[in-house]
Amino acid sequence: MEIISNAIHAPKPANRLYTLVTDRVFIALVLAFSALAVLDQSQAYQSFWFSLQSMLQIAPFFILAIAFAGFAKATGIDAHIARVFSGRSWMTIVAASLAGALSPFCSCGVIPMIAAMLASGVPLAPVMAFCISSPIMDPEMFIITASGISLNFAIAKTFAAIGMGLAAGFAVSALQRIGFMHQPLKRTRQPGCCQSSFNAHAGADVSYRFWQRPERRSLFMQEIRENGLFLGKWMLFAFFLESLMIAYIPADWIANLVGDNSNFAIPFASVVGIPAYMNGYAAIPLISGLMEMGMTSGAAMAFITSGAVSSIPAALAVYALVRKPIFVLYIILGLSGSMLAGYIFQFSVGV
Repeated sequence: MEIISNAIHAPKPANRLYTLVTDRVFIALVLAFSALAVLDQSQAYQSFWFSLQSMLQIAPFFILAIAFAGFAKATGIDAHIARVFSGRSWMTIVAASLAGALSPFCSCGVIPMIAAMLASGVPLAPVMAFCISSPIMDPEMFIITASGISLNFAIAKTFAAIGMGLAAGFAVSALQRIGFMHQPLKRTRQPGCCQSSFNAHAGADVSYRFWQRPERRSLFMQEIRENGLFLGKWMLFAFFLESLMIAYIPADWIANLVGDNSNFAIPFASVVGIPAYMNGYAAIPLISGLMEMGMTSGAAMAFITSGAVSSIPAALAVYALVRKPIFVLYIILGLSGSMLAGYIFQFSVGV
């Protein structure tokens, strides 16, 4: 039985420690922080606290997501979840896009939830719809955007989030119908992690009181441990990079790149939004200032939506999770969707 097999072959603590200290992401993080401490001790201190505070901020969502993944595996309900989302694909895509636009996840905070959904066997189309729409808008972001920029901009951004999610979900669904984009998760880690086959024990019996059976209890703890370590190290590295971007990429530089109103302002703003975007809350005053300096409304929409979806910290976390073709598609959908949102918004407001 797959559940028992996974529980029996769980790695020992000594092996887990060796795996951690020899992990490339862990080594890169230690070396980068050490170099920063030597070159800029003050920034090293600020980056440390920024990364720690960012991890604490998303901790509730992070814990919920990895606990859900462990619960789905240990109880055996992941196959049932997959079957529910494998019904009417258009309905699941619409629901995922709407849920994403209303959920309180940032561009990095959404990653653990995506991992849990994929690990439970949820099809890629609704997951991609949720992944694209969720970082762009949430209730708190709507209020801040409306007060910091304008109510019209906040409403348009909400529709952009839903529209980009729908476009991404249906694009993935179409590709899958012709035989592409299957098996989205990477399969480079040991059994039991979120990248193992997410339907490995589809035939296992369902047991909601999994804690009463030692082998299922063991699998639950193993899933939490493996998923938490894998996602945690990548997200910590992503937040560390974000702290460096905030410190060393001046707002004036961004303004000079995307502040013009030429015919190429919207596509250029979408591309620049990937490395230049910091986080949703910091982007509001930046966008407001750029618009006062002459940035078109369409370019502003393209910049803020592209950055929310495809910023380097978020993209790095997605890259760690899914296979390269899925990651490339994710970037393409984020860029093309943000450009389209920018053109539609500029055409509708005429500015």
